[in-house]
Amino acid sequence: MGGVMLPPAAWRDRAGLARVVEALGPGTTRIVGGAVRDTLLGIDTADVDLATTHAPEVVVDLLEAARIKAVPTGIKHGTITAVANDEVYEVTTLRRDLDTDGRHATVAFTDDWREDAARRDFTINALYADPISGEVIDYFDGIADLEARRVRFIGDPLTRIAEDHLRILRFFRFLARFGDSPDPEGLKACTERANDLMALSRERIANELLRLLVAPRAPEVVALMLDRGIFAPVLPEIAGASRLAALANREEAAGIEPDPIRRLAAILPSDPTVAADVAARLKLSKLQRRRLESAMGPPDGDPRALAYRLGMELAIDRLLLAGDSLHQLTNWTPPALSLSGGQLVAKGLTAGPDVARTLRRVEDRWVAEGFPDMGRVDAIADDEVAQVLADIRKS
Repeated sequence: MGGVMLPPAAWRDRAGLARVVEALGPGTTRIVGGAVRDTLLGIDTADVDLATTHAPEVVVDLLEAARIKAVPTGIKHGTITAVANDEVYEVTTLRRDLDTDGRHATVAFTDDWREDAARRDFTINALYADPISGEVIDYFDGIADLEARRVRFIGDPLTRIAEDHLRILRFFRFLARFGDSPDPEGLKACTERANDLMALSRERIANELLRLLVAPRAPEVVALMLDRGIFAPVLPEIAGASRLAALANREEAAGIEPDPIRRLAAILPSDPTVAADVAARLKLSKLQRRRLESAMGPPDGDPRALAYRLGMELAIDRLLLAGDSLHQLTNWTPPALSLSGGQLVAKGLTAGPDVARTLRRVEDRWVAEGFPDMGRVDAIADDEVAQVLADIRKS
């Protein structure tokens, strides 16, 4: 169980972490979960969580005595947020489950480290480390699973899924991020219990799905999930992973960071109505909904004109999804039209609707001509004003 040590990592030298650990006292607190897992894999980590044998109220008292801000963010479930040296740490009392219903758990506090580890989902997430020595404590062979790039439930997979149905999606998300091949028993259990996902809130489903879609092996894992019918109970619109695989390749070639909404668009039919329905069902934000629906549109016309009309982000979405080149947008910033309604009035128009209409026509020609300089804008404006005045005289 012992013998493995954490390699050096920037987070281990944080002054705030040292203060929190010192305040809680020697032997009472360990680093847990993602920070341990990611550091062993050589991956940078931002969040550092701690587990402790102290009751939540004691954690608060000890932190405040050390002049460390303690925020009871989840005190019912044993979690206190410590803020030291502008660094944030979640400190959670060791727990055991009393009752679970697939969505929520009722917990009791304990001082048994193995009991706390046993309630976690996967072996690679149940790793602890001494915050001072760096010694890793592994109760369920999580280190071996990390080395094998294997995502494996702790204990019986069906039991763990019954405790929290979200673990079905978490299994696939961690597989997409860390795994080479699925653990057969875990995959079988997730397949058998896929309908359990219907009991979850759509917000929880969306959160896991969007995180899964940007993982390194998302295309392969989404294809596996489709083959096993995982999406069918909650997102039957997802019909294939080939567009996602193509998009991932284009993002990499273009040096564009994976984006979860763009990738969600890739696994849905190219239909704004379907996109709107899925966005509403997943309770995406207004900004996310707008982006998803926009991604369904065609990349019509010149890429720079598209970026000017939609904004760079939405234009890149459409171009990448369609397989079009981004080279015209490289190192290019959409310009602003240097023309005002007042300038059109000075050229002879009467303030009112004609000014707005003329401004739009000038802009359309300016965009169509490839954003020429101000001299050309002025000439276009003279031409359009003359046309409007001629039409007025005729009428």
